Amino acid sequence: MSIIELLILALGLSMDAFAVSICKGLSVPKLRPKHCLSCGVYFGGFQALMPLIGWALGIRFQSMITNIDHWIAFVLLAVIGANMIKESFSKEEECPDASFGFKTMLTLAVATSIDALAVGVTFAFLDVNIIPAVLLIGATTFACSAVGVKIGNVFGNRFQSKAEFLGGLVLIGIGLKILIEHLFFGG
Repeated sequence: MSIIELLILALGLSMDAFAVSICKGLSVPKLRPKHCLSCGVYFGGFQALMPLIGWALGIRFQSMITNIDHWIAFVLLAVIGANMIKESFSKEEECPDASFGFKTMLTLAVATSIDALAVGVTFAFLDVNIIPAVLLIGATTFACSAVGVKIGNVFGNRFQSKAEFLGGLVLIGIGLKILIEHLFFGG
């Protein structure tokens, strides 16, 4: 997987955290740098940790499923992407409360990084150098989350569903690319 593909994947994965960060920005009457930093650290940290855990799990089972690994990668990315697209059309989405406390942020960080765990499983079947990949995912999510808090505080919730929709399309596109490369180009 090239650096450009990893960056696009990182951006796609960061869209859930970006959308939640926009909501966090909406909930803050007076924005301070610590709000942006808090979202960046929690969301970026968990977006880096979860694919590493997924990769470790995938490595354990890699030898058993080598013949279908491209299908697993495609299905996982397509399901995650489709779910993100579906959620982008949901009118029931609620913004989290204004709390930046440990319990609230931990819950949000885990919730927004579950898809990164599944992507980490696919990394075990692809040619991915895991440490640079998770660092790039974490740094990208950190930046998107910190910026998302500011955007939410300034512009409101206009970008939330668009970000989630775009992230879903990106993940589905990467899944299709993996499948097409394997089926038609032997990659």
